[in-house]
Amino acid sequence: MLTSTHLLLAAGFALVQLVVILRALLVDGRDPMSRAAWVLALLLVPVVGVVAYLLVGEPRLTRRLRHRSLAAADRLVAPARQACRAAEAPRDAIPDRFRAAFRLCEALSGLPAVTGNAATLAPDSNAAVDAIVAAIEGATETVHISFYIWLADINGLKVVEALCRAARRGVTCRVMADGLGSRTLVRSGHWSKMRAAGVRLQSALPIARGSIAFLGNRVDLRNHRKIVVIDNRLTFCGSQNCADPEFRVKPRFAPWVDVMLSFEGPVVLENQLLFASDWMAETGEDMTPLFAAPLAAPDPGGFPAIAFGTGPDSPKGAMADVFIALLGAAEREMVVSTPYFVPDSPLLAAVVACARRGVDTRLILPARNDSWAVGAISRAYYPQLLAAGVRIFEFHGGLLHAKTLVADGTAVLVGSANMDRRSIDLNFENNILLCAEGVARDLRERQNDYLRHATEILPDSLGRRSVSRRLWENTLTMFSPLL
Repeated sequence: MLTSTHLLLAAGFALVQLVVILRALLVDGRDPMSRAAWVLALLLVPVVGVVAYLLVGEPRLTRRLRHRSLAAADRLVAPARQACRAAEAPRDAIPDRFRAAFRLCEALSGLPAVTGNAATLAPDSNAAVDAIVAAIEGATETVHISFYIWLADINGLKVVEALCRAARRGVTCRVMADGLGSRTLVRSGHWSKMRAAGVRLQSALPIARGSIAFLGNRVDLRNHRKIVVIDNRLTFCGSQNCADPEFRVKPRFAPWVDVMLSFEGPVVLENQLLFASDWMAETGEDMTPLFAAPLAAPDPGGFPAIAFGTGPDSPKGAMADVFIALLGAAEREMVVSTPYFVPDSPLLAAVVACARRGVDTRLILPARNDSWAVGAISRAYYPQLLAAGVRIFEFHGGLLHAKTLVADGTAVLVGSANMDRRSIDLNFENNILLCAEGVARDLRERQNDYLRHATEILPDSLGRRSVSRRLWENTLTMFSPLL
């Protein structure tokens, strides 16, 4: 029998539920699918839905971090832009059809596309870490590193030891690791060992515990960036975390297949700006001296490129806009690899339109995904993509974690961003967009290697899906904005 206390509790929760639903409806700029998904979740699972919305319903940063991020950008962008001006790419350095994508990246970064760059594609994940270690060993002034996942495995500890040696010989080493993705390392003795050696350390977006979790940064809003900058002369950009490809925290999906490029030239300073902005926002340390020295004259044989970042403080859907601009610019061929394909409506429409206008559009995804929900949602889009002419390949050589895009054998996008809702709307990401046929050729060969270890998905195979599987996958798409 219900007592008056029970009735009061039920009425109180109903009021809380109504307030949260109204909040979900009133947030400006939210994608309609996201509104619908949250309202549906709040109605179907009210208790879990309310708690989930309070924790992860909005891309929430603490007021302190948001203000410090804005202040860091205000102080750093102007001197970085001034330093890059001498290397600004001339108009004719970028093919006409890709200029819109570059202009979009310029608006996001506040910096111009710069010319005179060179890049080298690492042969594999272990070679990429070895190159990072060698660069740290050769550093004379500064080493700046930011990783989302940093494990205390063979590769992870190689970098730890190299940083300790560099700090002991007087190099200023600043290290940032995500508070969730690298939490095991941050809490370990290896973190303390680096601090004792003189490495300056910062856990990015640390996880608030207890009741204050509702008041801190959104718990799953992460710094997903992978940035290494050495002496303002060399930088690394790609999908590679600081870990072994065996990825021992999820060994049944191994090996993790990644891509990492090293860059020299003025674009290094633009990647430096991304690290410096994050570091200054988290620690308050003034990073403007990094941009005081003038750039060396750009290599006349180098290519144009721009490094840019996106995140919850960027315009809504900024990362999707970059993908869409490149998809819209391609005339002959578009090849994309991404581990997590959960596009919003505009991005999905752009992929479909790219194939429909006759561009050879290929999408390479992992056959086995470490996120069962993401894998199922990706497959729910297969019928629409195949009907439009998109060719879909599922990679069987481990978990394909490389985020690569090559358009017409000329334009290349590499970095940390996936074609999913988290990269589009939530996480802090970093990418480099460039135009260089040599780099594009190297990366296309790497993509061809992925294709050699992949199975093409044909329309006939989709017809054999069971009704229950189709129902499951299509139902999950309704909740994709929550993932």
